[in-house]
Amino acid sequence: MGIVLITGSSGLIGSQAARYFAGKGYKIVGIDNNMRAYFFGPEASTVWNKEDLEKEIKDYIHKNLDIRDVEALRKLFEEYSNDIKLIIHTAAQPSHDWAAREPLTDFGINANGTLNLLEMTRAFCPEAVFIFTSTNKVYGDLPNFLPLEEQETRWELPHDHPFYAGIDETMSIDQSKHSLFGASKVAGDVLVQEYGRYFNMKTVCFRGGCLTGPNHSGAALHGFLAYLMKCCVTGEEYTVFGYKGKQVRDNIHSFDLITAFDAFFESPRSAEVYNMGGGRQNSCSMLEAINACEKISGKKINQTYSQTNRSGDHIWYISHLGKFQSHYPGWQQKYGLQDTLQQIYENNVERWQAAGK
Repeated sequence: MGIVLITGSSGLIGSQAARYFAGKGYKIVGIDNNMRAYFFGPEASTVWNKEDLEKEIKDYIHKNLDIRDVEALRKLFEEYSNDIKLIIHTAAQPSHDWAAREPLTDFGINANGTLNLLEMTRAFCPEAVFIFTSTNKVYGDLPNFLPLEEQETRWELPHDHPFYAGIDETMSIDQSKHSLFGASKVAGDVLVQEYGRYFNMKTVCFRGGCLTGPNHSGAALHGFLAYLMKCCVTGEEYTVFGYKGKQVRDNIHSFDLITAFDAFFESPRSAEVYNMGGGRQNSCSMLEAINACEKISGKKINQTYSQTNRSGDHIWYISHLGKFQSHYPGWQQKYGLQDTLQQIYENNVERWQAAGK
């Protein structure tokens, strides 16, 4: 049936995609050089996930490549050429805070790495579908200027506001504070669109909210729900940054994101953009997430509060899924927020406890 090439294949979304498309009969070629351990320390390493993929997926091919290395990518794409039917590009530097430490590294991975992959796709497998995991951070801090109201456990929009059901793709990405991470992802996002329009390639940007699931190697700077649950289990201190802990995110299970990818793959379009998250029904504030994790784990979290919010961070963000659902009406989410949190706990509790001994 051909090859699915996945960057960031040992990460949350990449590994879910590898298992899913292997189950559909595709040969999987994964690219991952464990940069997550470089970004966030050895506890965020994804080697365990790579080893699981090698055990679970027959004939899984792993390439320890850096997507900034265009010559290494050229050899890989030349080897598989038109056998590549789908590229799922999830590899990224994913943190606001980390990007400010090494802007050249951040931009090199998120922008230049994406350009390298697009150009290799155009050169060696131009008919392949190219899926890019973008981010809601392309909108910068514009969502923070919405007329938010403070409630007991969350910030919220009035019911009659046009974005109450979620922010759609009409929000501008211009003239706002993005963070350097957001800026590098904007560059990749626009490149993916442009290759679709200019070269008539089958490209799409999924602008994700909080992507989560049981295979997330959560760390302090990235991986909100997974890291929160880990802190509940291990007793590690968790810091809430600003906004009284009432900042709101919508959360989508990695499996549900991959089924959205598959829907697009089966009926691709050109230069498409979709906001993609859990939607209002799967939204929670930090305070609400802490309460849910404590109930599941049976432990109180060791938390501190910082008055200083993260630069460019959203106070309230919920994705509106209407555009994608109108194009792909057969797609539905399988996992709710409570299901997802339960999975994160059950799939990781033994590993977290063993690591803490």
